[in-house]
Amino acid sequence: MLPPVTSKANLTAAVLAVGLCALGLAWVLEPAFVPDSLAIRLGLLAAGFAVALGSYLLLNLQSSRDHDGSKEYLEALVRIDPAQSTPETIVESLPDVPSGHPLAEGFARLRECFLMLAEKLSSAEHVRAGVEVRVRRLTSERDQFQDILAGLSDPVVAVDQHGEIILANASAQNLLGVQISADEHPAIEKLDRCQELISLLTETRRRKAASHRQGEVALADSEGRQSWYKINCRALAGATEGAGERASHGAVAVLTDISGLKAIQKRNAEFVSAVSHEMKTPLASIKAYVELLADGDAEDEATRDEFFRIINGQADRLQRLIENLLNLARIEAGVVQVNKTPLSLNPLLMEAVSVLQPAAEQKNMKLVSELSTLYLGVLADRDTLLQAAINLMSNALKYTHPGGTVTLRSRLSDQEVIFEVQDTGVGLSPEDCQKVFEKFYRVKKDKEMAAGTGLGLPLVKHIVEDIHRGRIEVESELGKGSTFRVVIPGIAQISS
Repeated sequence: MLPPVTSKANLTAAVLAVGLCALGLAWVLEPAFVPDSLAIRLGLLAAGFAVALGSYLLLNLQSSRDHDGSKEYLEALVRIDPAQSTPETIVESLPDVPSGHPLAEGFARLRECFLMLAEKLSSAEHVRAGVEVRVRRLTSERDQFQDILAGLSDPVVAVDQHGEIILANASAQNLLGVQISADEHPAIEKLDRCQELISLLTETRRRKAASHRQGEVALADSEGRQSWYKINCRALAGATEGAGERASHGAVAVLTDISGLKAIQKRNAEFVSAVSHEMKTPLASIKAYVELLADGDAEDEATRDEFFRIINGQADRLQRLIENLLNLARIEAGVVQVNKTPLSLNPLLMEAVSVLQPAAEQKNMKLVSELSTLYLGVLADRDTLLQAAINLMSNALKYTHPGGTVTLRSRLSDQEVIFEVQDTGVGLSPEDCQKVFEKFYRVKKDKEMAAGTGLGLPLVKHIVEDIHRGRIEVESELGKGSTFRVVIPGIAQISS
């Protein structure tokens, strides 16, 4: 099928029409000039048909060439994939169109459109690649954030501006009994195990300005163990709904386990209470006897001497209490002056025996030494270790009835040096054995046997464990006595 007639085709048709008109005119006018010239007329007619036929063939040939060129160009355009092509490959893939081609201008515009489309697709591809990189980075950061949250031991809970739980790590789900997923966000009321948490989150979420609220609450875990938690609640950033209207935001709460801190606070309170009680007794006694002396109630010398003796004894008790407290405080704070030197344990223990021998004789008790014949070398602070040995033997003498025996032993076990104090006293129950090293703890049934502050054994424990890196053990049976055993590293073990 030929393409529509172009300007060249019109020109060819005009030439053909002029030629035919000329032949027709010659056919009509020729007899007037040349009579009876049939041959000439036939020749003119044949020439006219030849001109017409030649013009038609010439027009047909030109149209066929234009059609073939257009078809080739269009086929090349169809084969172009803009998504897989660059402007350079598009230019290379398109055939050249002669400048005189009737569709050259249209094809040029098509090529420009394809080039522009390829450039835009190339730019879009660069943008898409950048977006994919950012998406992968954000996905990686989200996964890391989720892993961090899952690994936190502190429960973390977050709610959105509608009061729905959007985040709860594993610790929070286990503690509060709430489950969330990507498809389901339960309401804040599901945190019914902790009403204090609901209140803090709700108040923080509803406040107009971003706020920070705190609270403390006791919660029981799945096994029934109760722990104390400090709740830190902060507002999450949100969008402002309009001028003069409240901002809409969520809230996040972090629960920190403060059970250890609560236990320390409780022990400190008990410590202060015990110290106050221990100090109040001698102070009250001193004050009472001073008032008696001031009022003249001591009429004779013997009574006054008795009052002075009691006052002096109570003052000594108060001094021992203060000294023990100071020693404990120094050891716990790590500021006690420690001078460790290599020394033999047995001479130190014999010195402790000589210090307490008069007290044993006064109570009609035997103080026996069964020390090892081997050299027991230790790296120790002499003064504190001597104090520990004296405290243990003094405690044994206090809680052993007259006529009883206190035995001091020493020995070497592998690379450890051991000394122990065994008595035939009243003994301890299993419960007392666990608490006897606590500050101010005194066995109730034995309080009347001897005065004390309840700080001697705790001081020994600190000296052995904190200063000499050893351990102290106790074995006891009610009515049969107790054995306190101190184990500290020998010099050979320290050097190895």
